[in-house]
Amino acid sequence: MLGGLAVAAAAVSAPLPRVRVPERYPFHLGVASGEPGSTTVVLWTRLARDPLAPDGHGGMPDTDVAVEWQVSATGSFAALSASGVEVARHADAHSVHVVARGLRPDAEYFYRFRALGEVSAVARTRTAPAPGTLGPPLAMAFVSCANWESGYYTAYRRLAEEQPDLILHLGDYIYENAPVPGAVRRHEGDEAITLADYRRRYAQYKTDPDLQMAHLIAPWVVVPDDHEVEDNYAGLARADDYPHLTAGQFRARRAMAYQAYYENMPLRPANAAHGAGMALYRRIRWGRLATFHMLDTRQFRDDQVCGDLIEVCPDADQPGRTITGAAQERWLLDGLAQHLGVWDLLGQQVFFAGQRSAAGAGNMDDWEGYRAARDRLQRGWVDRHVRNPVVLTGDVHQAWANDLKADYADPDSAAIGAELVCTSISTGGDGTGSTLVPDAAVNPHLRFFSDRRGYVRTRITADRIQADFRAVDQISRPGAPVRPVGSFVLEPDHPGLITA
Repeated sequence: MLGGLAVAAAAVSAPLPRVRVPERYPFHLGVASGEPGSTTVVLWTRLARDPLAPDGHGGMPDTDVAVEWQVSATGSFAALSASGVEVARHADAHSVHVVARGLRPDAEYFYRFRALGEVSAVARTRTAPAPGTLGPPLAMAFVSCANWESGYYTAYRRLAEEQPDLILHLGDYIYENAPVPGAVRRHEGDEAITLADYRRRYAQYKTDPDLQMAHLIAPWVVVPDDHEVEDNYAGLARADDYPHLTAGQFRARRAMAYQAYYENMPLRPANAAHGAGMALYRRIRWGRLATFHMLDTRQFRDDQVCGDLIEVCPDADQPGRTITGAAQERWLLDGLAQHLGVWDLLGQQVFFAGQRSAAGAGNMDDWEGYRAARDRLQRGWVDRHVRNPVVLTGDVHQAWANDLKADYADPDSAAIGAELVCTSISTGGDGTGSTLVPDAAVNPHLRFFSDRRGYVRTRITADRIQADFRAVDQISRPGAPVRPVGSFVLEPDHPGLITA
């Protein structure tokens, strides 16, 4: 059989009844899969004939639409492994979230949709190994922060060409605030406030062919950060009062943002937004090899102290402060205590390791502003004998690799885990190319830094994780090649990073 990307590319053209895209084509936003289990996977699409229609409904009728879906072990769809019909409801922006069941563990599949007389692109997905089995090496990549106005999504394209088995998106899939000064692409609209605004923003992003290709090639596991709602929000507290909203209006805005996030992501129906909230923290098990603990660090956090920027702030040490909320913290520590896989990986949004300037300032929006919560979590995994937990992080628009320490003020403190931070897909533009770790003298546990756009590629086995930082030199123009900028190895019984 051809490799996954080649099969998907060939299958896109071969089975379809026409090569042109009809004017009334309903699959302009592409297709996606996610949340892989050992016998299930979520299949997603959202119908839109006119993606940027002002009402947010993508030029679709105000009626529900039947959508046929098919899963096959081959790109030709000669035999079906699963199939059915799902209703794309007008009230849900004509999105569908199919849970395809009865699939084989650790298997590659292809899927497609039919609706309104048209056929979608064919995409590749896969299931996780069966519980208790290691399975083959896992090729996992993770990404974050894809601001439309900042540049082209070349990094998504290069990631798709790597043909990973699994992709994690750690937040800022969209940015609610537009336009951006110095934009290299046209913007659509200003600050997203209404449900229609958020739906249009997702539609704008999802028309990008490089993003669509990254969804075509592998299942995704996603968690949002702040820009899916509003910059630096904390629970129901806002960082500033622009645009002016009452407390009730912001609560409604957040609920609409969560609804749009669900409508546009390959999430299970159990994760759908309800009322003002959304069920986002969850575990994805990859057989016995790895457990992904996906966190929500926005919905339940306390408000940032001393503002939400770089501050010298003793209030960050207040013992009761939380970035996850008490229930999620208990859930995470209980899950770590179960030792469900060789590797425990925490997929989350904001910088985790201690990081202070020479003047003692830290970022009050990341875990440095919630130091007591970080200490509780780190002590918790040490007490539960988690061998080498790995925190996977987005948000900061640069790549980092960090040793995690029981005491960040003590250079001799032993490493008790590691953090890998992916850079952005586009936010920040081309970047400077710098590889000098900022404030390295006061942060010796911060081992690597790169200011380019890209992603982190990993190869996970029972013996090691190989983590490769991949970057493109520019996104101000499309088509840049990708290149390695740093590599590290992690071993289960050797907490911290090993330079590759």
